[in-house]
Parts: sequence; structure tokens; C-alpha cells
Amino acid sequence: MFTDWKIKVSKQANDFLDIQNISDDFVGKYIGLALQKFDRQDVNIKIKKLSGKWEGFYRIRSGRLRIIVEFQFERNRVYIEEIDWRGN
Repeated sequence: MFTDWKIKVSKQANDFLDIQNISDDFVGKYIGLALQKFDRQDVNIKIKKLSGKWEGFYRIRSGRLRIIVEFQFERNRVYIEEIDWRGN
């Protein structure tokens, strides 16, 4: 269902994953859950639409990790802008 989506990752997010030794699959799992949530499926994910400077982006939270992501639904694309620990 979501296999035709393209995921692009910013340099900051990619560097964070490399430095923290977090696999792309871990983040991909949360992107998949978010897409299921948008498809009105009953999944357990903490996602919030952002405003202000981050208007058009969403925040996905997993424990201490925060992922800032933009979903381009009309183009089936996901852009991961930032990944960091909460509070940073």
C-alpha cells in the first residue's frame, strides 16, 4: 500500500542516525506507522501537526527521539527534515 512512497532524508537527519548508530529501518517503521495513521488505521503513534516556523511539517515522537517530517501526499513523498533527542 505504501511501497510506492519515496523517502528523502536531510543531511542533519542522516548524520544524526549515523552518529547515534540508529538504523534507517527504525525511522522507516515510524514513517510507515504515520502513513497508516493518515489512512485512518488504528495504530499507536504520537504524531502532531506543527505550526509557525514548522508549518506543513509533523512531529513524530518515539520515547526520547523526535522526528520532524514533511508528507507530500500528492506526490507520495516523505521528507525527513530533522531527527534529534527531545529537548535539544
